Amino acid sequence: MKINMYGVSSCHDCVDAEKILLEKKVKLNYLDFSTSALSLKTFLKLRDSLPLFEEVRQNGYIGIPLFQFEDGSMTLDLEEVLKRI
Repeated sequence: MKINMYGVSSCHDCVDAEKILLEKKVKLNYLDFSTSALSLKTFLKLRDSLPLFEEVRQNGYIGIPLFQFEDGSMTLDLEEVLKRI
C-alpha cells in the first residue's frame, strides 16, 4: 500500500509518523510542504474544502499529518493508517 503524507519536517507528529510508517515498510510519499510550494498549495486546497478538516479549521489548527490512501480516502489519525496497512 502506498500512502501520501502531507506534513512539515518541523512538526514532531509528522516526524514520528514518518518514522513509524517507514519502520512498517509502508511505501510513503512524504509531501513536505515546508520545501514545496506545490505541496503546500495542494494541502491548503484540501484543508480549506473538506469536511474532514472542519474541527481543525474551527480550532485554528493546521491539520497535519494528513494521510491519503491509494483509494483517495484521507485521515488525520495515524492509528487508522496502522489498522489499514
